[in-house]
Amino acid sequence: MFLRSQRPEPDAIEVVMGRRATFGGTLQCDASIRIDGAVEQGRIVTPANVIITETANVHCDIVAKTVSIRGRFNGVIQAERVEMLDGSQVQGVLNVRSFYMDENAVLRAAVNIRADATAEIRPPQPPPQAPLPVIKAVEPTEVFSSGETQS
Repeated sequence: MFLRSQRPEPDAIEVVMGRRATFGGTLQCDASIRIDGAVEQGRIVTPANVIITETANVHCDIVAKTVSIRGRFNGVIQAERVEMLDGSQVQGVLNVRSFYMDENAVLRAAVNIRADATAEIRPPQPPPQAPLPVIKAVEPTEVFSSGETQS
């Protein structure tokens, strides 16, 4: 069994997913993660940074300190900071404390900028509605062949 005597620096990239790699599942790491390939589903969790390069196509949820995006991303991000760099395409929800976006980035997402980006975001409650009136059922009337009705 391998044990680590000390933790890596938060900016040290220890996990690299190459261009030809495809991943689906949960990835947890103490160091930064660089993604060049595809993440099809799942969750990425790190107290450090996630870098999504121009060749990456990521469909998952991410919890990290900083997420820098140059490729494609679709999902939910909980982070201190999100950077959408030139050429990035982002869809989903971004829960952040700080947000940066280059001119040539495409954003189709809800951006929630909060003091505490890790706080759980709950959708707003619908407004109270007035009670609906109750209509009593009325006995049907008999219809005669002449078209007249009789009660």
